[in-house]
Amino acid sequence: MVKPKVAKRPTRDEFVLEEIGNQLTEAFYEKSEIELTVWGLDETVRGQIDKMDSRTGKVHIEQINGVVKVPFMDIMRVDYPRD
Repeated sequence: MVKPKVAKRPTRDEFVLEEIGNQLTEAFYEKSEIELTVWGLDETVRGQIDKMDSRTGKVHIEQINGVVKVPFMDIMRVDYPRD
């Protein structure tokens, strides 16, 4: 039985990861609404950071319909919506 090939997550250097971490920390303390581009998801995740769990490595994003837990390593980009 052959397993289907799954695309690998793109690698990023430590500077990119540090910048993403800084943006998330700033948005958390300012209680800003953010929009995350997440590897493996077709749509962006939009909401406010509720919690950053260092034990599991997940960022908890509070949305209207509940909380979405996004693995930090899957976050490709952080944006601030303009609307």
